[in-house]
Amino acid sequence: MKNVVLLGSTGSIGTSAVKVAGDLPDRIRLLALAAGSNVELLLDQARTHRPEAVCIADPAKAKALRDSLGTATEVFSGAEGLLKLATLPGADIVLIAIVGTAGLQPALAAIRAGKDLAVASKEILVMAGEIVMREAREHGIRILPVDSEHSAIFQCLDGKPSGSVRKLWLTASGGPFRNTPKEEFPGISVERALKHPSWVMGSKITIDSATLFNKGLEMIEARWLFDIEMGRVGVVVHPQSVVHSLVEFVDGSMLAQLSTPDMCLPIQFALTYPDRVSSDRVRTNLAKLGSLTFEEPDLEKFPALSLARRAGDMGGTLPAVLNAANEVAVDAFVNRRIAFPQIGEIVRRSMDRHTVVAHPSLDQVLEADAWARREAAL
Repeated sequence: MKNVVLLGSTGSIGTSAVKVAGDLPDRIRLLALAAGSNVELLLDQARTHRPEAVCIADPAKAKALRDSLGTATEVFSGAEGLLKLATLPGADIVLIAIVGTAGLQPALAAIRAGKDLAVASKEILVMAGEIVMREAREHGIRILPVDSEHSAIFQCLDGKPSGSVRKLWLTASGGPFRNTPKEEFPGISVERALKHPSWVMGSKITIDSATLFNKGLEMIEARWLFDIEMGRVGVVVHPQSVVHSLVEFVDGSMLAQLSTPDMCLPIQFALTYPDRVSSDRVRTNLAKLGSLTFEEPDLEKFPALSLARRAGDMGGTLPAVLNAANEVAVDAFVNRRIAFPQIGEIVRRSMDRHTVVAHPSLDQVLEADAWARREAAL
């Protein structure tokens, strides 16, 4: 039995994790749940799974939770509440499924408390990969990837050293604009950008998939997760989203992990690792799929990949700047203040104007994040 703290229980990853816990009541116990603002769904989850503690971002909503749950479940709120949940003595693993940078401090707190970490929030390793992985080594805890791409690589590597790897290949669906001419990009609407061809996700990650910034962030994440330089991390477009990623070894052999797209599979793998547990939720019929195709990404149409490679190569505070500027730009696009191509332009401008700090402290990472948010908003 794994006692799981789930931070971000009402988002797309969080609700899938709750399904996995429901599938495996003898293997997974939801010890604690945290949500942003969806108090109704959090309350429903708490009534079903009876966690020891819950947390809601808005302190004003905590009273409603206390009134509804009584004394059986402790109720926390805000950033301090996330830290309380991340360090609960009974927790075995903390699943960070919070969108954005809010998961970084709870992730570090969980590591320092000796908890294994399942990471669905890319920003944690993009912003502070050097710090997070160093602390994980020092405290002897495991970082288990939940992203389908990184889970695929983790499964294919199966403990093999980075020296045996020629290249890690992250697959990308190509998003909704894979075949859209670049000259049409200025006219792309928010509604069109939110229609992903393979996955149902929140608005931020869906826009990131349309720009391929999502894949750029994953490149940096892979660099830290698997202790490999950016030059050995590549991206290939695979529209069917069945091959979740591949590892090319130094002898020329390639291993891939395949399955019908369903986030429950990588979530279950992370939460039950090192075991594989039977589940009927995901079934893949190769004959019905018929064919799988691959193509090079268009770096002219999707500058996110080149910007991410530059940030990952340089390291220091530059990945935090890329991440923060992208968050601000995506928000501006969703709120119809900028056009679709300006997302990449804003990120590039912010990176160009930043003075990089090498091997930064956590405070310096957070300072770079705050600077980039101000810069991108200009």
